[in-house]
Amino acid sequence: MFTALIQMSLLIACGAIWKNHAPSHISSLAHRRALTDLVYYILLPALVLDVIWRTPLNSTSLQISFIATCGIITGLIAMWLVLKLLKANRQQTGALLLAASFPNSTYLGLPVLDQVLGSHTRSTALQYDLFACTPILLSFGMLLAQFYGGNKTDVHPIQELLKVPPLWAVSIGITLNLIGIPQPDIIHSGLSLLAGGVVPLMLIVLGMSIRWHSLHLRFLRLLLPVVLISLILVPLSVLGISHTIGMTSELNISVVLIAAMPTMVFGIVICERYQLDSELYAAAVALTTIMSLLTLPVWFQWLSVS
Repeated sequence: MFTALIQMSLLIACGAIWKNHAPSHISSLAHRRALTDLVYYILLPALVLDVIWRTPLNSTSLQISFIATCGIITGLIAMWLVLKLLKANRQQTGALLLAASFPNSTYLGLPVLDQVLGSHTRSTALQYDLFACTPILLSFGMLLAQFYGGNKTDVHPIQELLKVPPLWAVSIGITLNLIGIPQPDIIHSGLSLLAGGVVPLMLIVLGMSIRWHSLHLRFLRLLLPVVLISLILVPLSVLGISHTIGMTSELNISVVLIAAMPTMVFGIVICERYQLDSELYAAAVALTTIMSLLTLPVWFQWLSVS
């Protein structure tokens, strides 16, 4: 785990350095958007289609979706209760509820599981995200952001979901899988070639996306509950639920590690769109990402020996 995290930290650091020292003929924002679009619209859908098409879809998929949903609900309820005691305005409240509930299950969870447990865990990370986290974020999460934010633009969850290329890839993959069409070797080779760029580019984009400068001491009293809830309480709840429903030990390790991931970066976009406190959310992403370098090895060690 330590070796894998060091390797991934180097790629994240490359992204952070590239953000500040990219060639001046193109802005750093343009660099990040180009890489993000490449991953989001081409490489990640190729990976999703390749994996979901070949993954057995059975009760395990339902278990993963159920556990991911329970983890999100745990984060939301816990943060809502904490905010009853803290003085936070509406924009801060909305940002913190999102920050404590939605883990970075694809952009960091997928690389971590891939490096630590093997490429066969890609399907678990993708199902955790695309069967629960992303649909909930783009439906209930956006309604939540609209309620607490200053932008009261009407939310159309179905339209938002239809704009997500990986979800289209999931739908196609599930369809081909369930009707029993085998994946031709030539298509698998092409999709695998595209998918090979997902992990390194995801980590570089993550480094370019995190706003490290947003960390301020004035946010600390609001951010500490996010760290405790997202990195400790939520994975603990997922661990308990996975034992209750009888998950296999390897799958149990995978879902708990995904639940223990830091705050999802994509939430910054939602905070900016609905005028939540995006600086506070960005600080939550930065702090939970840093702290996860300490908590993830502890989780992995504990799960491996238990």
